[in-house]
Amino acid sequence: MFELLITMTERIGIIVTIAFIVSRLRFFRTMLSLDKLTSVQQVQAVLVFGVLGIIGTYTGLTVHPDSLALNKWMLEVSQEEAIANSRVVGIVMAGLFGGWKIGLGAGLVAGLHRFTLGGFTGLACGLATILAGILAGVFRKTGGQIRFSKALFLGAVAESLQMLIILLLARPFEQALSLVGYIGLPMIVANGIGCALFLLIIRSVVNEEQKAAAQQAQTSLRIARQTLGYMRQGMKLKSAEAVCRILFSEVKASAIAMTDQQVILAHIGIGDDHHVAGRPLQTEVTRHVIEQGEMLIVDNEEIHCQQQGCPLGAAVIGPLKQGGQTVGTLKFYFRSKKEITHVTTELMSGLTMLLSYQLEAAQLAEAKELAREAEIKTLQAQIHPHFLFNTMNTILSLTRIDVDKARKLLRSLSDYIRKNLTAATAEQSTLLEELQHLRSYLNIEEIRFEDKLTVHYDVKESALQAIVPPLTLQPLVENCIRHGFRNKTAQCVIHIEITDDPVTGVSVLIRDNGEGIMEERLSQLGTQRIESSTGTGLAVYNVSRRLTLMYGIGASLEIKSSEHIGTEVKFLIPPASASGRSDQ
Repeated sequence: MFELLITMTERIGIIVTIAFIVSRLRFFRTMLSLDKLTSVQQVQAVLVFGVLGIIGTYTGLTVHPDSLALNKWMLEVSQEEAIANSRVVGIVMAGLFGGWKIGLGAGLVAGLHRFTLGGFTGLACGLATILAGILAGVFRKTGGQIRFSKALFLGAVAESLQMLIILLLARPFEQALSLVGYIGLPMIVANGIGCALFLLIIRSVVNEEQKAAAQQAQTSLRIARQTLGYMRQGMKLKSAEAVCRILFSEVKASAIAMTDQQVILAHIGIGDDHHVAGRPLQTEVTRHVIEQGEMLIVDNEEIHCQQQGCPLGAAVIGPLKQGGQTVGTLKFYFRSKKEITHVTTELMSGLTMLLSYQLEAAQLAEAKELAREAEIKTLQAQIHPHFLFNTMNTILSLTRIDVDKARKLLRSLSDYIRKNLTAATAEQSTLLEELQHLRSYLNIEEIRFEDKLTVHYDVKESALQAIVPPLTLQPLVENCIRHGFRNKTAQCVIHIEITDDPVTGVSVLIRDNGEGIMEERLSQLGTQRIESSTGTGLAVYNVSRRLTLMYGIGASLEIKSSEHIGTEVKFLIPPASASGRSDQ
């Protein structure tokens, strides 16, 4: 009997090893976390635990009840022999983890298999296997954790039940009694221990995953807290560098980098001698991630760095999104692809989502700030002393020499002020309304400057129902007059062109023949505020950002200029958005 107990305990080790392998299966971990399984998951569980039961049968020992001789491996079973096995371990675990349905299913698979093997205990053992699965399922506590003592107890009880059924059904009774007397206690002890060990293995794996998840959550929260202030500034060189330094201290990578759609914003770690901030994107895989909006894992050949001997041998590249569009990438670089683990890819997925949320929050905050600034700008325009006083003086002068022209100018001023008042609270406007407001403003300026200013309109009527932010056109044209024509005494010409194309959408172009813009300021205009003696660039920046917030990066202002020749400002409204007023 002692020899049988030792041998059975050794065979339990096989089942425990298999338990460790099973614990790595995704569906098994899912089953542990759910109270109710889908039909597919139930079938999977029944098959896995049923196979565990069959393995427990085949790793058993055949026993002859008369001679009590043991065969170390169960190769075949004669009619006079029985099997000392650990089949009940897999079946009890099926019931404890999956409930009585899974226990019954697994019991049927393993029990019918045992019955087909024969032997004088075949029927009794097959029936006992089915009942063991149902019994364990009855003791399953929904939503609760299975205790070590419960697994030990149920394993022993299930095996005791099998011994009882063998005594009741197996014949001849004398052989059954002799068999139970020899294998009963060793099998009860060994299978009880086997169930407990199976549970410990599963619990250790689950606890390990929970601990890893908790650590990853803590890391993510720490990163979120540290990066929030920088991501609120948007995707700029300084903020990107600060974020990459934070990530480099938290993530076990050889280098961390961030890009926007055109350039490298930051690169911290090895390879920073040639992966330099401010340079254009160097790899096609980065452009692919921006275009497709999906994470990529690449090796050295796919990185295809232009620098010979670059130490960066692999990378995980994730998309950074804002307003549903990919606006940049986050990169984890490694020396080889072997260093990239499942944890790395999960962390990349979580961080790109986190940073994208921060960009979205920053965008919303900026939208509120821009709206506030737009309102202030509108109020300032309403009471702009020079513009108002000069216009009123012009009207007073015209009342003496040209009453009709004075009346027209007064009407234009009234329309202009009325539009400014309503625009402060409006969320959107049509190009038709914007054009009417612009005509009111230009009517005033054309009369004030007499023959100095000429305005040409080329407007397609079908484009005028397109939606834009309020006060979009007038600030751009005002810039032409205030800055472009500041030192020009004659022949000041402004072209306003609005076209409609079913493929590209509505195009708005404003061109002047003014002084133009210096090259060093041109790259900054519309992307940031500029402090100078002639202005801050706030109006252009405000218009560009509000267009971007409404339609995405593709609607931002495109500015071309040549000194002493003139300036051209253009923006596009996407086709789907150019058909009429939105419902928002």
